[in-house]
Amino acid sequence: MASADRNYDVFLSFRGEDTRKNFSDHLYTTLIANGIHTFRDSEELDKGGDIASELSRVIQKSRIFIIIFSRNYATSKWCLNELVKITERMTQKESTIHPVFYHVNPSEVRHQSGSYGEAFSNYEKDADLEKENIVKWRAALTQVGNLSGWHVDNQYESEVLIGITNDIIRRLNREPLNVGKNIIGMSFHLEKLKSLMNIESNEVCVVGISGIGGIGKTTIAKAIYNDISYEFHGSCFLKNVRERSKDNTLQLQQELLHGILRGKCLKVSNIEEGLKMIKNCLNSKKVLVVLDDVDALKQLEYLAEEPEWFSTKSIVIITTRDKRFLTQYGKHVSYEVEKLNEEESIELFSRWAFKQNLPQEAYRNLSYHIIEYAKGLPLALKVLGSFFLGKTRSQWKEALHKLEKIPHIEIQNVLKISYDGLNDIEKGIFLDIACFFEGEDKEVVSRILHNVSIECGISILHDKGLITILENKLEMHNLIQQMGHEIVRQECPKEPGKWSRLWDPEDVYRVLTKNTVRN
Repeated sequence: MASADRNYDVFLSFRGEDTRKNFSDHLYTTLIANGIHTFRDSEELDKGGDIASELSRVIQKSRIFIIIFSRNYATSKWCLNELVKITERMTQKESTIHPVFYHVNPSEVRHQSGSYGEAFSNYEKDADLEKENIVKWRAALTQVGNLSGWHVDNQYESEVLIGITNDIIRRLNREPLNVGKNIIGMSFHLEKLKSLMNIESNEVCVVGISGIGGIGKTTIAKAIYNDISYEFHGSCFLKNVRERSKDNTLQLQQELLHGILRGKCLKVSNIEEGLKMIKNCLNSKKVLVVLDDVDALKQLEYLAEEPEWFSTKSIVIITTRDKRFLTQYGKHVSYEVEKLNEEESIELFSRWAFKQNLPQEAYRNLSYHIIEYAKGLPLALKVLGSFFLGKTRSQWKEALHKLEKIPHIEIQNVLKISYDGLNDIEKGIFLDIACFFEGEDKEVVSRILHNVSIECGISILHDKGLITILENKLEMHNLIQQMGHEIVRQECPKEPGKWSRLWDPEDVYRVLTKNTVRN
C-alpha cells in the first residue's frame, strides 16, 4: 500500500475479482498517465472485512472517489466497509463521489436487489454479523446509488474511460500533457522509470529514454511528467528540441523559463540574456525538465548544456534516438523502450482497427499477419489499425499483399501503406502539411491551401492517424513527416529542382541559384 501521508486526487474502490484485470486497471492506467494522482489497493481486498487505519487515512486525504459497482461488489465486506468510510468523508465539501455502474443497473445498488439483494440475504443469515453493519452498508449503497454516474453496459469501455478522465481533469482544473488515447503498457513504463529515479537523492538525476522512432519515447516522457511534475518547484516539457533548436532557441528559452517560474514569464530579448536567466533559475530551484528528441550537445547549448546547471534533487529527462548522446551529456540512468510484445501489439492494433481489445474473429488471422509486419512498433500499429478500420476482408487482403513486398526493417514503407490508401487530393494535403505546415494552425492552413476539400482531407488524415490536432494545430509524428519528405525526394532523387515541394532552405537556395527549377 502507498504511503498514507500523500494526498490523492482520486481514490478507486472496486471488487478485485470483477474488474482488477480489466476496467479498473485500464482506468487507473489512464488516470495516472494524465497526471491524476490515483490510489488503488494493490492487495486483495477481503482481509476479513476490517478497514486498516492506514487506508482510513488515505480516504481522508483523497479528493474524488470513484466507486466501481460490479456484480460482486456487495459480496465483499471490505468493499462495503470502505464505502461507509467514503460516505462519511463525503460530508466534507471538498470531496465528491462518482459511481460507475459496471454491467449493473443502478436500481440494484439503490434498493439492494439482484446480485446485491442475494449478497444481503446471505449476510442476514449470519448470526455473528452485527445488524448495525448491515444497516450502515444498506444506507451507504442507497446514498451512492442515487448519485449520477457513469454506466458501462454495451458501449466501448474506452469511451467511458476517456469520459471519466476528462471529467476528473476538469474538476481538478488541470491541463496535463496530451498522451493520446489507446495507450498500452503505460503503467509498466511509469513504474520502471520511477524505480530508476532516485528522487530522494541530493544530486541531480538525469534519466535518458532511448529507442527507435515511433517506439513511444515522447508519450512515455509525457506520462511520467504528468505523474510527478507536482512534486517540483517548477517543471517544463520542451518538445522537439532537435528540430526547434535550429531557429527557435529564443522560444525554447521562453518556454523553459515559463515552466520554472510557475507561469511567470520574463521577457527575453536575446539568447545570451535568456541563458543567464536560465542558469540562475535552474541553480536555485528543484525542477523537472523534459528535453524531448535531442541528439547533440549543441542543441542544448543555450538551454541546459550540462547537469551541473541544475539544483539538487532536480530531475532531467531526455528522449533521444542516439544513446551515445546520453553518455556525452552525463546520464545517470538509462531506460531503453522496447517494442510491444505480441499480446500488447494485438491489443493496441485492435483498439484502432476494431475499437475493442481483441480482433473480430473473421479478421483474426489477418490481424496477426499485420502484427508480424509491424514488429511491435506502436506508431505503426496505430497507423495501420486506423487504416484498416471499417475495411472489408478483400481490402485487407489487398493491403496485406502490398505488405508482403516490404522488408520488415522499412517501417516508413509500412506506414506508407496508409498514405497509399489516400486519393490524390488527400495525398497532396498530406505532403503539404509534412513539408510546410506541421505545427501550424488548422484554420490558417485551410485559408492558405484554399481547397474545397481541405476540411474533409484534414479530417481523413486525422482519422487515419497520420496527423493529430491539438489546440487546433496540425501536428505530425516526426517519423510520419520524414516519410512525407522521402515521398517527395523520390520524385527525382538527384534533382531537387524537379521535386513538387521544397522545404529545406539549403535545397531552395541551390535550386534558385543554379536555376534548376523544373518546367
